[in-house]
Amino acid sequence: MTAPQNQLTITGNIIELAQLRHTPAGVPALNFRVAHASEQIEAGLPRKVECELQAVALGQTALVLQGSKPGDGVRLTGFLAAKGTRSSQPVLHVERIEFLEGTDHGI
Repeated sequence: MTAPQNQLTITGNIIELAQLRHTPAGVPALNFRVAHASEQIEAGLPRKVECELQAVALGQTALVLQGSKPGDGVRLTGFLAAKGTRSSQPVLHVERIEFLEGTDHGI
């Protein structure tokens, strides 16, 4: 039996950035949202896909992201986790961020 996997890579544009904050342990944290748009093949047919995803970056990744602005194109890699104990809504916990040139990476 294979071990459970939880890894996501997505490209898009930053659409909202919160203020940098710090966890109770003093770790920098930055919540943000990213919009993705693409065309995927599903059941052999093209399908237009658009979505928005909540994300959070911690530590050095949060500090790097702090210098970005809405509209910036990014490639994010991380894992999904529940927003909190009272909400099972998924949030992407970003472990790696790559800034992309141009603005055709999302809505």
